Order: sequence, then structure tokens, then C-alpha cells
Amino acid sequence: MSERPGPDRLSKPEIGKDAVQSTVEAAASTVGEVAGIITKAVQDVAGALGGFATELFEIKDASKKAAEEQGD
Repeated sequence: MSERPGPDRLSKPEIGKDAVQSTVEAAASTVGEVAGIITKAVQDVAGALGGFATELFEIKDASKKAAEEQGD
């Protein structure tokens, strides 16, 4: 009676190791995605605030010029 070749059997510790490895890889990938989303959001907020500050300076300058012209 000969043994038929079959698939390799994995030990329980190896299965556990593979499960932990897959979990860590998935968590790392998710953390990377979230970090990218947060980075982009911070960049967008900084850009919007910078644009708002520029508009405030322009409004201030326009108001100053208008006040000076009225004073003439």
C-alpha cells in the first residue's frame, strides 16, 4: 500500500503565524491609507485657510485705498 501524494499539511502554529502576519499586513495597509487621507485633508485645509488669508489681505488693502480716496 503506497501513500498518495497530497497537499502539504500546515501545523497549527504555522497557521496561527500566517493569520497574525496577514492581520498585521492588513492593519499596516489600513494605517497607511488613513495617514494618506489625513495628510491630504490637512493639505486641503491649509490651502483653504491660506486662500482665505489672502482674500482678507486684499479686502483690507481695498478698504484702505477706498478710505484714502474718500479722504482726498
